[in-house]
Amino acid sequence: MQDRPTAAELLETIADLLEGDLLAATQGPLRHPVRVAGNLCRILEREARLGPSQEHREQQLLRELLQRADGEPTELNAALDQALAAGDDATLEPRALPVLVEIVRGKLAIAKPGHDAYRGEPADDDVPGAGTR
Repeated sequence: MQDRPTAAELLETIADLLEGDLLAATQGPLRHPVRVAGNLCRILEREARLGPSQEHREQQLLRELLQRADGEPTELNAALDQALAAGDDATLEPRALPVLVEIVRGKLAIAKPGHDAYRGEPADDDVPGAGTR
């Protein structure tokens, strides 16, 4: 493992180059793939920076929800899926919803920043007829 620059810093530099000088110098149909490559570098940069803590938080939340002392996120998600499908615990679904929303927010902070701000209330433009009389 290298000290500096970190993988996140390298990816940020590549994204800056792609979205800056290279995109500005590119014309025609090549502009879209250059823009996509820059965006992919940004996602990977955020994953390198935020991913470990997000995964740890997901693991912690799922362990608490399922009342388990161990388990990796993939295993815990599968266990939650099975428990919800079984329907043996009527309190599980309402307890799981805020946990799953928090987990998805963490994933959105990496994949699509800004979309992680959703707090459960639909915007007026998401509700048919809202804001009109």
